[in-house]
Amino acid sequence: MKKILIIEDDQDISKLQRDYLEMSGYTIDCALDGDTGLSMLKNGDYNLVILDLMLPKKNGFDILSQIANDKNIPILIVSAKTDEISKIKGLNLGADDYITKPFGMGELVARVNSHIKKYEKFTKVHEKRILINALSIDKQDRRIFMNEEEIILTHKEFDLLLFLAENTNTVFSRETLFEKVWGFDALSDTTTVTVHIARIREKLEKYTNKEQYIETVWGTGYRLRDL
Repeated sequence: MKKILIIEDDQDISKLQRDYLEMSGYTIDCALDGDTGLSMLKNGDYNLVILDLMLPKKNGFDILSQIANDKNIPILIVSAKTDEISKIKGLNLGADDYITKPFGMGELVARVNSHIKKYEKFTKVHEKRILINALSIDKQDRRIFMNEEEIILTHKEFDLLLFLAENTNTVFSRETLFEKVWGFDALSDTTTVTVHIARIREKLEKYTNKEQYIETVWGTGYRLRDL
């Protein structure tokens, strides 16, 4: 059974989320403050984390900064902070999605289901490795190398790069990428895609003398070029 950690200081919201997710077949652990949540996350084996930002003792941004490179699992932010700066900061720190409060429990369950399904899909073994010039993508071990130097990506950054690498030279809109990689329709906030593309580019370009593998096609979207 899939196991989810909810880090949320509002007990009513936490209980409501737990009840709906348990009815959907998940095992749920809850933490009411950031220190407890971080400890449980580091020591537990979870398939997904639902993370509030405004927490006592240690906020959600602090938690993200400490675990983003250590835990290769989906991290879903749910927060009352609706400003774009908070969204971009959370995504830059490694979160995979951002839902603003209030939201329906049906939407939460749908997003949890989609993230876990997408994560499992991309971790299945198909062809082991994709090679695009100096870029090497190990699909089985979910590792990225550029000129034999390993590049550390979050799990959703990996998913996005893998999707583009499996469809080189094809232009995808932000809406299409959001639907294909995140599993939600184009009505959702596609800022997530822009932030993830920027993060991937920054990490790749450290090893490519600023040569862009991922190209912006203005007014249309993005493509990964087979250079």
